Amino acid sequence: RRIRKRTSEVESNIMPAEIIDGKAVAAQVNAETAAEVLELKEKYGTVPALAVVLVGDDPASQVYVSRKAKMCAELGIRSEKIILPRETEQSELMDVIRRLNADDSIHGILVQSPPPPQIDETAVILGIDPKKDVDGVHPANLGAVVQGSSTLAPCTAQAVFALVQAAGVP
Repeated sequence: RRIRKRTSEVESNIMPAEIIDGKAVAAQVNAETAAEVLELKEKYGTVPALAVVLVGDDPASQVYVSRKAKMCAELGIRSEKIILPRETEQSELMDVIRRLNADDSIHGILVQSPPPPQIDETAVILGIDPKKDVDGVHPANLGAVVQGSSTLAPCTAQAVFALVQAAGVP
């Protein structure tokens, strides 16, 4: 009896399903982003730039990186693709990250996951300047998310939040 009562309580609190038009939400977000990029260019002469680093030749990762470059072009963002051989050592990758951290013309850094087995992904994440961590996975950024003060939250979480907002869910 208790199980039946509890089940009916849960069922009474379930909201009806709603289909969210993800493509429309993405188009809106992209239009807003393109407008912000244009404003940065016009007001400050700044062209935002994303560096994407890929270690290896994983076909799915190559497609993902290419899509990022294409989207950057559509939004007016400069992108720099850095493709390193699968055999790249940790120290070589960290040198690339240090160079990108020091480059004032690069505003965001993304290292494509998963890396080959010889690469310590945690060290890579820690090596990226938190201000340039576009994935929002550096511990400083994740801590800020938990405190509710982050501007660089993980992109998947931001996408889900945009979809929930579009659906009007509080």
